[in-house]
Amino acid sequence: MNAHAPSLPQRQSHLDVYLRVLSALMLRDMRSRFGGNYWGYLVQVLWPCVHLGILVGAMTFRGIKSPMGDDPMVFIASGALPALAFQYISREVMKGYMIHKPLTYFPQVKRFDTIVARVLVEIVSSFLGVCLVCIVLLCFGVDPVPADMITAIGGYLTAIALGIGVGTVNVGICSVFPGWVIGYILVTVTLYLTSGVYFMACYMPDEIYYYMKWNPITQIIEWVRLGYDPTIPVQVDYLYLFGWVFGSLTIGLLMERYVVRAQQ
Repeated sequence: MNAHAPSLPQRQSHLDVYLRVLSALMLRDMRSRFGGNYWGYLVQVLWPCVHLGILVGAMTFRGIKSPMGDDPMVFIASGALPALAFQYISREVMKGYMIHKPLTYFPQVKRFDTIVARVLVEIVSSFLGVCLVCIVLLCFGVDPVPADMITAIGGYLTAIALGIGVGTVNVGICSVFPGWVIGYILVTVTLYLTSGVYFMACYMPDEIYYYMKWNPITQIIEWVRLGYDPTIPVQVDYLYLFGWVFGSLTIGLLMERYVVRAQQ
């Protein structure tokens, strides 16, 4: 055997190819936001801080006191962050599938890969947004650390998990009805306005509060706020929320297997 013969290139493993595809999709996701560059991705990460500032400014202007604790920033953040995490992930997973759909004509890119890539990007974005909000609160002299860290983190992770589950269901729906991308915006806006971000749902009349508890986002917000104030009069139905998380994820994966792939 000739020692000077050129060596053959090593064949990449399936895992290496898969990771390269995921990284390429994630980078494309980050550049496909506002403006078509990475600065657009930064705008999305900063949006929770802007959102928090607008809501707190509106409460201060109208002279509304915080119904939980003494600081309106903590009250708004404890409700807006989990609600926005669910809203962004469940919506952006669907949008990512629609944006990257032409790439699935390449044999290396599967439609499920576009879902995984967008989920990873949105999870990172959510935690970056939380970190930035905490930094802003510290700059204003507000302590963002909850009294019960495990409870608050558990509620926020549940919001992310529910967003992933509902996002996969949305992918199955929009693969058949592309107009659902627009229709779901109305759904998320309605859920956001009625879930208790700006008010304490438990202080509503019992007849109204009973129906609000059917909204999983309402209970997730109450779960997070329990981490900040364990004395608020709420009872979270954890079994109900886990049923939503695992049920939506199961339905979404089944739809990806039998509906989305059938469109190929």
